[in-house]
Amino acid sequence: MTPEELAAVRCDLEDFAADVFEPFARVDQRRWGGVYLRGLLLDGQRKSVEPMAARLGEDGNRQALAHFITSSPWDPVHVRARLAWKMQDAIRPTALIIDDTGFLKDGEASACVARQYTGTAGKVTNCQVGVSLHLASDHASAAIDWRLFLPETWDASSPKADPAKVARRTKCGIPAGAGHVEKWQLALDMIDETRSWGLDIPLAIADAGYGDATAFRLGLQERGLPYVVGISSRVTAHLGSAVPSVPHYSGSGRPPTARYPDPAQSVKQLVIDAGRDAAKGVQWREGSRPGSGRSGLKRMYGRFVALRVRPAGREIRKAVDGPELPACWLLAQWPASEPEPVQFWLSDLPPHTALTTLVRLAKLRWRIEHDYREMKQALGLAHFEGRTWAGWHHHVTLVSAAHAFCTLQRLARAPKEAAPA
Repeated sequence: MTPEELAAVRCDLEDFAADVFEPFARVDQRRWGGVYLRGLLLDGQRKSVEPMAARLGEDGNRQALAHFITSSPWDPVHVRARLAWKMQDAIRPTALIIDDTGFLKDGEASACVARQYTGTAGKVTNCQVGVSLHLASDHASAAIDWRLFLPETWDASSPKADPAKVARRTKCGIPAGAGHVEKWQLALDMIDETRSWGLDIPLAIADAGYGDATAFRLGLQERGLPYVVGISSRVTAHLGSAVPSVPHYSGSGRPPTARYPDPAQSVKQLVIDAGRDAAKGVQWREGSRPGSGRSGLKRMYGRFVALRVRPAGREIRKAVDGPELPACWLLAQWPASEPEPVQFWLSDLPPHTALTTLVRLAKLRWRIEHDYREMKQALGLAHFEGRTWAGWHHHVTLVSAAHAFCTLQRLARAPKEAAPA
């Protein structure tokens, strides 16, 4: 960058910080919020307090930065709401994406650390897990809300409570009312929270970790929020054309339950029964690597099957009035080189929805991986070394702010000048 361009970026950052940190009650909180934000954006391998303080020059007051991020009494929700309003205008989101990411830890002292599965490591390991919610469109995305997942071992009311972990709750500053809540419920809570900020997002997207939970899909339906969610191959359903039979009822005793003539099958089997010839080729976007697309980039292309189905299961049956289970879309990716389909989604978008639309929305989830990569590799998302509940929420909120600033800078440039964070 030229000196003039660098000065313009600094001015943009000052304006951005003044807007995002406007809810802070005290001048010193606004000051250290801006300093911490600068520390996250400066080059450097570690983005924890001590190395950031060393890079910040005269603003590098380690003690003040540590106090601001760990124990200063500011509410991250206010900052997240400001970010959400700002990024909604910039991104013009088509969807809300829900996912979670792991924060690997060596010790046991940090809030909510436990041996648990995380896709970050691809295995069960010692970590924290954060659930996040992102605004997304085809050209940009931004994290706007977070929850720290509290495992059952940290919940005194759980049969799986670990006395040593429960005893650490006070030292970690975990609120007395915080208990174990499933990740899909945390996601629904965040959707409710963002709607209370005035955001109106037309669609929810999530992977199979959320889509497999029938209660999550029902929760989205109760909120009137359409979805495209990944599912595992073992989810069961009837074909959309299936019609239940209602046994004759004489009027005495409990009425008989309507039944489908054939048992529900796995979604994988339904797609296999439809046959390989049912798969159609779809290009959903162009990637970032050189290739044969119109812009000279690699085409993102695959073969997909779309079927109308009726998901089965006890939870769905309890939630339905009437004999018929509701119909929705089953989308499956079936590569020409594979003997069977490899990935599956459910969507309650209307029956007339085009295959290309279903595929584009299902594949929009790649934006969340893009966000996690930038926030972890460039902005220190997983570098927080504090051990408190409040400190974790403060840090991830400020990393989200730094990522949002980088996104705004990219959007403001010409496409040929756009660069990673």
